[in-house]
Amino acid sequence: MTTPPSTTPRKARHVKRKHWALVAATVLPLVASTGTAIADTPAAATPATGCAYTPAVPADNFKGIPVFDAKKAAKPYRATLRTSQGQISFEALTDKAPCTTFSFRFLAEHDYFDRSHCHRLTTQRIYVLQCGDPTGTGSGGPGYSFPDENLTGATYPAGTVAMANAGPNTNGSQFFFVWKDTKLSPAYTPFGRITGGLDVLQKIAAGGEDDQNNPGDGFPNLPVNIRNVKISAR
Repeated sequence: MTTPPSTTPRKARHVKRKHWALVAATVLPLVASTGTAIADTPAAATPATGCAYTPAVPADNFKGIPVFDAKKAAKPYRATLRTSQGQISFEALTDKAPCTTFSFRFLAEHDYFDRSHCHRLTTQRIYVLQCGDPTGTGSGGPGYSFPDENLTGATYPAGTVAMANAGPNTNGSQFFFVWKDTKLSPAYTPFGRITGGLDVLQKIAAGGEDDQNNPGDGFPNLPVNIRNVKISAR
């Protein structure tokens, strides 16, 4: 699918990239598109092994690969994204998705998301704003992947924060906010619940998108630039 070009000039890279895509229960593909070549698909994490973060390409804005710390991962936190359209906050589901929330905290604390933008808005059938790609193309990744979590019985009501992916167990840095109740197959790790800023997301959605991927699927008309992400205890 066509994705918006990056706003930052980049040297050509000989890396096969996949798009991280959300696939609707029925039709519309909603992507978290990473043309990512995964080194090895990570095995599912278990309490005995902890979380498996597997090296993968591409490694855009590389900050290293997290080393799972169960004690830190168990600490509840709130993430606040300061964007050009307003502030969005969510409560991390550290008890239900510890590998995912630990990775998000790691990236946020290393300024990975700063000065990036949300590259995809969908306004038909699936209602999400997709962010987390420093290249702004839908094909960027952090240099590692990790397994899915919290999928049993997963639903995606308004206020959900979940991971976009390129297939099972290929999570990286791309995630999406659900701004209106959405039906998706339980294939995208829910890892947060919005506590503030749902009105900001709805304002962005009301501004529409440019249909460059498909009707109702494109770059948001109201640019959403992430200035920084703050992690705080709750």
